[in-house]
Amino acid sequence: MLDMQTLITTAGYSGLFAIVFAESGLFFGFFLPGDSLLFTAGFLASQGLFNIWILLPLLFVAAVLGDSVGYSFGKYVGPKLFTRSKSHFFKPHHMENAHEFFLQHGTKAVFFARFLPIFRTFVPIVAGIARMPYHSFLMFNLIGACAWAIGITLLGFILGSQVPQTADYIHVIVVCIILISLLPTLFGFHGKKKKVETDTVITE
Repeated sequence: MLDMQTLITTAGYSGLFAIVFAESGLFFGFFLPGDSLLFTAGFLASQGLFNIWILLPLLFVAAVLGDSVGYSFGKYVGPKLFTRSKSHFFKPHHMENAHEFFLQHGTKAVFFARFLPIFRTFVPIVAGIARMPYHSFLMFNLIGACAWAIGITLLGFILGSQVPQTADYIHVIVVCIILISLLPTLFGFHGKKKKVETDTVITE
């Protein structure tokens, strides 16, 4: 696993933009390290390696554009994804789970998906497939991008600026962010598994 700080400093502004853009709406971007990348970028900005006033709008725009591209892709190409065979860059069950999440949470799914790995990649595509009105999609897209891209980056910047020991625990904090972001997905999987087991028992 690449060291996150090395990855970010090597990628620079353009690389950060590309990573956030890809994870926000291109179906092959689901494996990219969104939450930890934003926090670490904010932390590195507090150490003078990036300009926070360039970083914040840059990441916000990347997140908004990524979701918008995902929506457009879903609207015009998406239905074919449900019949697409499994490949290295595409897992059909990710699309199916995102579709179920969208149905359960409606328009708010566009916002909440920002904080869920994998879902933040596929929910915009599902919103396009479902022909969600674009003005509604855009509103939740903007709010979600602000809370996620700006919020997590600012958290890293503030901690790096105000807490001297942050540098000593940066890897621990990043791991915690990854685990916290994965919890809703893990609980959802566990709940779904229990439901299947319960339905099986009832059927029998």
